Amino acid sequence: MEKITLIATAKFGLEKLVKNEVVALGFENPLVSEGRIEFEAALADIPRANIELRYSDRVLLKMAEFPATTFDDLFEQAKALPWENWITRDGKFTVNAKTIKSTLQSDRSCQSIVKKAVVERLKEAFNVEWLEETGADFTIQVTVRKDIALLTLDTSGAGLHKRGYRLQAGEAPLTETLAAALVKLSFWEKDRLLIDPMCGAGTILIEAAMMMRNIAPGLHREFASESWPAIPREAWIAAHQAAEAAIDRSGSLQIQGYDIDEHAIAAAKANAERVGVADDIVFAQKDIKDLWIDRQYGILISNPPYGMRMYDYRDINQIYISLNKMFKKKTGWSIYILTADKKFPDYFKRAWPDRKRKLYNGNIEVTYYQYYGERPLREDADTRDQASN
Repeated sequence: MEKITLIATAKFGLEKLVKNEVVALGFENPLVSEGRIEFEAALADIPRANIELRYSDRVLLKMAEFPATTFDDLFEQAKALPWENWITRDGKFTVNAKTIKSTLQSDRSCQSIVKKAVVERLKEAFNVEWLEETGADFTIQVTVRKDIALLTLDTSGAGLHKRGYRLQAGEAPLTETLAAALVKLSFWEKDRLLIDPMCGAGTILIEAAMMMRNIAPGLHREFASESWPAIPREAWIAAHQAAEAAIDRSGSLQIQGYDIDEHAIAAAKANAERVGVADDIVFAQKDIKDLWIDRQYGILISNPPYGMRMYDYRDINQIYISLNKMFKKKTGWSIYILTADKKFPDYFKRAWPDRKRKLYNGNIEVTYYQYYGERPLREDADTRDQASN
């Protein structure tokens, strides 16, 4: 049971980011497909992947993948798997199933069939007539896509976007994994100014600070597989110690967040404090209409309100007008806006977007509009020194 296969799941459009961080963690030749990055690992890599992966939604342990066009196929092949190597005699397990473009069309039936198969397997393996299901939690994920069944165990539990620092979230909140991806896609660097003029609870800026400080996203939360006897406790301790040792507190960051809502700013400050980046971000209550940026170069990343209700439109338009007024002539600023409003480019008139990315925030389709700014001129110190001699 030393060699295993893990799957890091990814939202649509973020597969490449997740693949790159899987490779950065030392895993070789990951297989990338829609929504998943599959890679070979060792048992001790389950803690490391859960703690370190920043853009992935979950880490799944692959049990098997096989053709299934009948319920008998699904039952027999699910029963043949060594569930007892993972699920304990008293383990409490649930089964979630989803079918997509397959002969087997009932999610509920697939769920029931696999549950029955696993129960039968465990009863035979442990030589019992009844499973107590009072112990550690296990979740089996079943996906039947185009008649191919994928059976996995969810090692994460709560989604990896739940870092543990955000205690409250507003309507249609930006997930932490997506916020981190927005920062990564912006090419923001440690020595550049980063602002979010509509920061809400501060998620984008907190994720940016965590990234630059190399604070592992899962360092301050728990995972379902921490209670699995199959994974040595020492592996979790080692993964936490390595993540702690990798934190970089050197230098200073230029990060600023503003919002019209004083309660949002209070929440942002509390969130930053919980994750340990309060000293890296300046938060202040300010309406975007009253905000003025006197720097010629910088990066703005923001997720403005989507304007889902009719009475929001006037406020949304005012936000767009303010952004356009503020940055129309500041060509040294790179502007990154995530919104479900496809009319945004009509209001921000500095230029047409250099790139548009289709993404999803939860189940909401959104677009990441990217406007690239001019890079600041950097003086060559050696040339300057030579000229003065």
